[in-house]
Amino acid sequence: MAVSFLPSSTFSSIADSLSSKKFRSSSKFYSSSCSVSRDSLGSPHRLHSRRSCKVQATVLRENEEKVIVEETFKPKTSPEEENRSPSEPPNGQPPSSMEKIIIKIEQSINVFLTDSVIKVLDTLYHDRDYPRFFVLETIARVPYFAFMSVLHMYESFGWWRRSEYLKVHFAESWNEMHHLLIMEELGGNAWWFDRFLAQHIAVFYYFMTVFMYILSPRMAYHFSECVEGHAFETYDKFIKAKEDELKNLPPSKVAVKYYTSEDLYLFDEFQTSRLPNTRRPIIENMYDVFMNIRDDEAEHCKTMKACQTHGNLRSPHSSEETVTVVSSEDDSVCILPEAGCEGIVDCIKKSISR
Repeated sequence: MAVSFLPSSTFSSIADSLSSKKFRSSSKFYSSSCSVSRDSLGSPHRLHSRRSCKVQATVLRENEEKVIVEETFKPKTSPEEENRSPSEPPNGQPPSSMEKIIIKIEQSINVFLTDSVIKVLDTLYHDRDYPRFFVLETIARVPYFAFMSVLHMYESFGWWRRSEYLKVHFAESWNEMHHLLIMEELGGNAWWFDRFLAQHIAVFYYFMTVFMYILSPRMAYHFSECVEGHAFETYDKFIKAKEDELKNLPPSKVAVKYYTSEDLYLFDEFQTSRLPNTRRPIIENMYDVFMNIRDDEAEHCKTMKACQTHGNLRSPHSSEETVTVVSSEDDSVCILPEAGCEGIVDCIKKSISR
């Protein structure tokens, strides 16, 4: 996930870039948030029997004709969700005035941090594209490791039982790992200084993200959204500047294996705005490789946006389910609680109130 943070572009421009491959500059990207509009995905309700059960999945439907970041998180799920305001969270309660202030403060801190880091990276890697990509892809998986570490800790305490978050975050780290392997294949890790810098930044970034995620998952997800948004623009600018050259280069072997293999379950899993099997890249040259890496970053950005509303994330492979119990001996139905909490304070409160 390479980053060169967005100085001036809206996610409308990201939409145009993904659909027509024309990236237009417009108003400043960071208005109140780094990103895309919020969708209204809800958490699925699952019923379970101690014996056996049949699961009937209701598949989400959405317009796949063009990938528009602002509209991606608007799948048709239920009449209630369709009638709800886009800014209204799934529980139907709009954020309070105090919460809006807190959100604004969190986002301002994130924007300041990302802008500061990017200025440093712009200085160190002004004309060294592949080493820059290597450094940033090295640390790209770190937030997802941090998220999973905290969620595993919460699971140990009985505070968390939402497996879809772990699945999606692992799939995101798997995708970013292959971006890193591609950059290594291109020689981005040739100089020891780049390896040293990337590895030490990754360690610091991990603990920072763990701390941030424990305090405020929403803030941590927003920070990652900002990073992924800038990564999209970085690759987009690189593709435009090197288009002719990239089209004449043979594709990365790692990219061909990753994007065209028979098993693309994890590739579909991190793209929570899409139905499985709807994106199947064709890799013929390095231009195709970087186009798909760029599009991956856009998908990460949309997933991070969805995560900022608690309980909003849904795995593409496990859409809303209706479970029918078929036990002849036990007709009782056990509803499995999907324990979840927003930060360490909320987790402790819910644990005490049980």
